Amino acid sequence: MMPFLKQIIALACISLLMILRSAAADSPDVTGALSSLLPPRITPDYTDITLPPNIAPLNFRVNEPGTAYRVKLRASQGKAIEISSSTPTIQFPLEAWRTLVRSNAGGNLYCDVSVQTIEKGWTRFATITNHIASEPIDSHLYYRLLKPLYNTYTTLGIYQRDLESFDQTPLLRNEKVNNQCLNCHTFLNHSTTQFALHTRGVKGPQPMLLVQSNEVTRINKTLGYLSWHPSGKLLAYSANRLALFYHTQGETRDVFDAKSHIEIYRVDSNTFFTPKPLVATNRNDTWPSWSPDGTYLYFTAAIPRPIEKHREVRYDILRVHYDINSNQWGDPETVVSSRETNLSATEPRVSPDGRYLLFCLSKYGNFPIYQPSSDLYMMDLKTREYHRLEINSDTVDSWHCWAFNSRWIVFSTKRLDGFLARPFFSYMDSQGRFHKPFVLPQKDPAFYESFARTFNAPELARGPVTITEKNLSSADLKPKRELTPTAEGQAVQVPSQETDVPDYRQAQ
Repeated sequence: MMPFLKQIIALACISLLMILRSAAADSPDVTGALSSLLPPRITPDYTDITLPPNIAPLNFRVNEPGTAYRVKLRASQGKAIEISSSTPTIQFPLEAWRTLVRSNAGGNLYCDVSVQTIEKGWTRFATITNHIASEPIDSHLYYRLLKPLYNTYTTLGIYQRDLESFDQTPLLRNEKVNNQCLNCHTFLNHSTTQFALHTRGVKGPQPMLLVQSNEVTRINKTLGYLSWHPSGKLLAYSANRLALFYHTQGETRDVFDAKSHIEIYRVDSNTFFTPKPLVATNRNDTWPSWSPDGTYLYFTAAIPRPIEKHREVRYDILRVHYDINSNQWGDPETVVSSRETNLSATEPRVSPDGRYLLFCLSKYGNFPIYQPSSDLYMMDLKTREYHRLEINSDTVDSWHCWAFNSRWIVFSTKRLDGFLARPFFSYMDSQGRFHKPFVLPQKDPAFYESFARTFNAPELARGPVTITEKNLSSADLKPKRELTPTAEGQAVQVPSQETDVPDYRQAQ
């Protein structure tokens, strides 16, 4: 063949390839694109997950180099969503996302990503397949946002996030209450009509704000970790003497529980007491949590020790039976023993259906968010068998909350960078298996790369709080309704020394 003829044929082939690539670029489905056997790399990692049918769009960034990007989101029912972009940031229209995802609850959601480069033209990556659960998640998430400081909180607030959109509004910011610390918030039966939150920073008792049907009462008493009895008549809480201290390597912060016990606040009578079975001089009791039927109060307990032996402190999970009709309490029984695990148990929470107990195990102590070893464990309360969840990471996983239908959990984890806690969600199927967790979606997929605040104490609830921030701050600073609880029953006794106390477990 003549040399010039070879050149003509080569030029013709190049021209044909360019025409085909141009046609592919103009085609919505990039017909003729090269195919990759691998799925695209995306951030956040929304691949092979199970998502709620009522979650906000899972916007992402394509981590593949290119000059143009095309994404097709499709399912078996409804119109697909197609996006063309000159940048790798992919943001789905809210209403189109809602229509597609909700109409395919119980089915799969497919995402086709194609990327154009100058060298290769269009490449279509392997399809990302996610599953849409039939069961929804609670519509709102509540959390504290605070800077990762050591000893002071200059700016923090409790916020509510609509999980079905990207709307975030402040429930209460500390700038509205003279820069006090804002503490635990807890909702009655996943409802926002009755809830409580605590503040810190004033002289005397640290007040709790009690909200009942949009009426706020300031309760002048220092309360620790809170848990509602499902009747709404009782609040269990811990009274803790805590100390923040530091290490020189790794996670430098730590919290030591010097003394603690559990009390009960009666909402109707504005009184508090410690149940007789919980009056103990040889235990530190904390992390109270009611079972969903109100028949058991779960809590953690450890032998008091001096702070020099803080690495030897390991908590058991105990529970005590309670009959609200007769006001009778049973004796404490051990549910998870540190002698068996050689680990410290914290944050026991029973699923709303009463079947499972979710809790943390870490090397020592009672404050798992500062324990890189903290993992989530689950016990089947029918068999009393428990195991480490497969969704744990190699850093902190803690502070979990069940959804109202016992199918979803939210938990705090530092898996993205090992430093800041972010809320992740995981679906639990009917067999008790948890699916790959995913981070709280944001409108901007790059949000977590620049937002240097930690998400603390995530709590799920079935709706927005309707009371205003102004009403909450006024109730704290200039209360119209203010109560100071009075004690009833047997006074609480605590040991005068943290050493040489009897082992409470010998009596069980």
